[in-house]
This record gives sequence, C-alpha cells and structure tokens, in this order.
Amino acid sequence: MKLKSKFAVGCLVAASSLNALAQGQGAVEMEAFGKRYFTDSSRDTENGNLYGGSLGYFLTDDLALALSYGEYHDMTSYDTFPPKGHKDIKGNLAALDAVYHFGTPGTGLRPYVSGGFAHQNISNLPPRTGRDHSTFANVGTGLKYYFTEHVFAKASLDGMYNLDAQEAEWMAGVGVGVNFGGSSRASKPAPAPIPAPEVCSDSDNDGVCNAVDKCPDTAPNVTVDDDGCPVAAEAVRVELDVKFDFDKARVKDESYGDIKSLADFMKQYPATRTTVEGHTDSVGTDAYNQRLSERRANAVREVLVNMYGVGPERVGAVGYGETRPVADNATEAGRAVNRRVEAEVEAQVK
Repeated sequence: MKLKSKFAVGCLVAASSLNALAQGQGAVEMEAFGKRYFTDSSRDTENGNLYGGSLGYFLTDDLALALSYGEYHDMTSYDTFPPKGHKDIKGNLAALDAVYHFGTPGTGLRPYVSGGFAHQNISNLPPRTGRDHSTFANVGTGLKYYFTEHVFAKASLDGMYNLDAQEAEWMAGVGVGVNFGGSSRASKPAPAPIPAPEVCSDSDNDGVCNAVDKCPDTAPNVTVDDDGCPVAAEAVRVELDVKFDFDKARVKDESYGDIKSLADFMKQYPATRTTVEGHTDSVGTDAYNQRLSERRANAVREVLVNMYGVGPERVGAVGYGETRPVADNATEAGRAVNRRVEAEVEAQVK
C-alpha cells in the first residue's frame, strides 16, 4: 500500500506545481491504481492484489500511450510438496498499452478501450526456485470520470493472455489520477465570429455608400471622388500648324510628325472631332486662293485619315482663302506664316 500512497501524493504535488493544466493532445496523465488479480488455474496460486501507477501521454485528443508498473501483494501459492503449506508470492508487472478514449476532452465520462503487452516477474512457484517470467498480451476496457479537466477516477477490467503458458487471466481495478499539459478542443477559445458584411446602400448608384456620400444626388454616369461628389473635368488640347510652300498644297516631310501627334491624341480620346482649316497669303485672286486653301486642308485631312487611321467621320476640312491672315502679307516672312493649315482638338479629362 505504501507504493500506492506515494504515487497518489506525487500526482497531486505535480498537478499543484503546474500553472496550466489541460486535457487533449500533448497531455500527460499520472495515475495510482489498485487491481484484483485473478490467476489462471495451472499455476497453483490464489488471487492477489496489484498496486502501482501509470504514466500516459496523449498522441492525439483521444489516443494515449500508457506505461504502468505494479507490485503484487497478498498473493500466495499452496505448496503440495513437503514442506506443505502456503507460500507468499512476490513480484511485479510492467505493461505498455495503447488507450483509445471516446467522447470529448473535458469534464464528465470518457469510456476507453486498450491493448498492449506486459511482462510479469514473480517468485517461482513450488516446487521450483528462482523467478518465473511471463509475457502477456493485454486487452482492456473501462470508464474514466473527470471531476474537473485535470482530476479523474477510473474503473477498469483487463484481460491478460499468457503467451508462455497459453492461458488467460484477468484483473479488475480502480484508480485516481491527474491530467495536465495538453491543449484540447474543449479548452481552446472559440474562434472570433466573422462580422457580417456591411450593407452598402447607394441611392444614386455612383459607387459611394449613402453613409459617406456627401453628394447623394449625383447624376448618372458622372465620375465622382471618394466623397461621392463630381470630379471637375480638366480640358486638354492639342493644336496643329502646318506650313506650305508658295502656291503648293503638298504636305512637307517635316510636318508629318506634328500631324501624327494630333492623330494619336484623337485615338486616345475617341469621342473627339476636329476641323482642319486651310489658309493662303494674299498673292493671287480671291477665288484661286479659296481653292488653294481647300486643297491644303484636304491634304492634311487625308494624312490624318489614310496614313494615321483617324475615322473620316471625325475629321472635317474647310478653306478660308486669304481672309484670315495672322501676319503682315506685305512682307515675305509674313506671307510664309499665312500659308498654313490649322487644327485643334480639345478633350475633357476627369
């Protein structure tokens, strides 16, 4: 009985020294037990008691490996050989079992089943001397009741098959123990609830929720900022000024780059349109200069449409002859400036 008492005290001391006790995977269980041992019939022994303890480790929340050791007490053998009489049998039993628990870690009842192997070492039975060694295959079942997550009582029933003698024996017992060190499903905090998605009410369909919309009545298809208010449009513009030789309507090579820039701008803003305006200096008759200005305007339009791919419906052409000079026609330099084609395109950028 001293072994049982010492083990129980050790369990309680170990439990009280730990800051965090818990069941589940990674937990350790320490147990003190007492069992009634019912022997087989071929060995002329009387039933006895086994007192000891076990140490178990939970591989998962449900499956544990348990190593146990116990010593036999109050077990005798009847000696039929001289000198006749009863002989006290001393010995021990060491076992390694896998234990599977049912139910959820925590307080309450947890049934279990077990299986493993044991080695028995007892003083030899009459008329032999020395020690008797036997190997057993174990199966068992029982109930554990956890008063708290950490303190439990147990009732067990174990079947033992002597692999050496080919005979069966069994034990019934009770025990108490402590459980510590694990992190069970029951002890883990519940995950934080996922907040319900916020319902966004958007009366004017501008993509900004009413709760933060500072301009709640925006017209459809208007670009808005983060506050739901219309974004002010900014005007961007490109201008074209192509110069021509005297009495010519042929686009000079150095002018193609400027015309392409205008075409690229119009492709970037496909809603834009433009009108190409042709002009002349004052040399020649009014009628001749009108036709020359129209030819110059159409020459630039053809480059925009045919060479650079601007849609023909987006480009108009008009000639103003000599009626809109921008420089003095009395000088050669002034007349060179007036021989021109102009165009401009403006777009609203938000």
